[in-house]
Amino acid sequence: MKRKSERRSESRKRLRASLREQTESKSDIYLRVTDQLYFALLHQKVKSTPDRHCFCIDEELSYENFYADFGPLNLAMFYRFCCKLNKKLKSCALAKKTIVFYTCGDRKKQANAAYLIGSYAVMHLQKTPEEAYSLLVSQNASYLPFRDASFGACMFNLNILDCLLAVHKALQFGWLDFSKFNVEEYEHYERAENGDFNWIIPGKFLAFSGPHPKSKIENGYPLHAPEAYFPYFRKHNITTIIRLNKKMYDAKRFTDMGFKHHDLFFVDGSTPNDAIVTKFLNICENADGGIAVHCKAGLGRTGTLIGCYMMKHFRLTAAEAIAWIRICRPGSVIGPQQNFIDEKQASLWEEGDVYRQQITEQENGSSKAAVAGILSGVEDISINGTNKNISQRKTPSEMHTEEEEEECGGLTQGDKLRALKSKRQSRASTGSISLEENAIHSKSTSRALSSDKRKRTRASLGSIRTSSLDEQKRLLTRRVNISCERASVLKQ
Repeated sequence: MKRKSERRSESRKRLRASLREQTESKSDIYLRVTDQLYFALLHQKVKSTPDRHCFCIDEELSYENFYADFGPLNLAMFYRFCCKLNKKLKSCALAKKTIVFYTCGDRKKQANAAYLIGSYAVMHLQKTPEEAYSLLVSQNASYLPFRDASFGACMFNLNILDCLLAVHKALQFGWLDFSKFNVEEYEHYERAENGDFNWIIPGKFLAFSGPHPKSKIENGYPLHAPEAYFPYFRKHNITTIIRLNKKMYDAKRFTDMGFKHHDLFFVDGSTPNDAIVTKFLNICENADGGIAVHCKAGLGRTGTLIGCYMMKHFRLTAAEAIAWIRICRPGSVIGPQQNFIDEKQASLWEEGDVYRQQITEQENGSSKAAVAGILSGVEDISINGTNKNISQRKTPSEMHTEEEEEECGGLTQGDKLRALKSKRQSRASTGSISLEENAIHSKSTSRALSSDKRKRTRASLGSIRTSSLDEQKRLLTRRVNISCERASVLKQ
């Protein structure tokens, strides 16, 4: 009598033979990931059989595009895919079956499916990015490169290997840890009505859409006053806010509550000059807590500068930085900003090497602030991003003119992206940021709000938008006062 292992081996041989026959007859591609797991590029849906279990996520996990962009799928979708596949691989009912993860969608769906299974192999199967990618492109399989959130000609190709390398680096640096990841919180706060923000480097960089003087809906996008963010920022030790767009709100609303605030304006859709990059890096290197960075939509300018920091301090390639930022916050880094990051890679790597060397040499005798000051040349940089050593520096009046031009130019790239994001998220809301309390979905509170909490959160930004103008002012004033009182209590 044959042993179970022999019977299982023969069963899988028959399956592989069957898969080869299908490949020859239908031009379908079956790629072996492990003895039990396969990834397939098919022309049509297939059904499970007694020997194999087939599943597809083409419709279940779908990228929400801005314009011509189509991926990679965000961090929450990657998490859900990993949970789904892990459950199948650990299932006793499927233990004797071959599991086939397949896609039968268009080439965009194929690219996202390949990114998911490749990232899973890197994260859970201990494969190197190169090993996972070589598996994906065997049998002459090929995939569309990902592109930015614009409608014009693609200026920078982001390949699946770039995404796998980014996931690998994120695992190495501790940015990606699904044992601590709260998918409900991620999906809650990435929505426009709930703040529209994502962590890029947990505890260090939070990218968010720019606040507004008061809460309202503009061009189809819910705007939030600075006070809406105070509870979350305090809870997560965010101490510094960096604004990259024109002044929409009074910075004193942050500084009066104990936050540090910096302005580093450059035009929407453009790239920063060297002085702005240097100043941004210096601020971030000297910040004690987390840093919340925003432009208008929190995508283009925000992602560009955070990417520069990642290249300098973690030696990520430009493509790896862009890939990770987009996995965390889809739509980030747009148009010429992609090529700018690519061109800055070599110089930022060199700066990072010098920075780390100086820190090592002086860690026993100099403070972090002193070292950062030496390396960044703080004395030569003013807050508006000019530098004495840069010939193309602009005067404050010229910078102001640029801000006015951005304002008078009608809808900017950031306005359009924010409106598109809000429109595509028009499904039922999970709630909105409350000015009176922090409706955070932490590990202990990730379940649905209880009825009494729902009562307390009714006076949120959603209700503000539907009330009369006088009522809006009254509610907002009351909530600001409450925030101030709480701040006083915390300081005491």
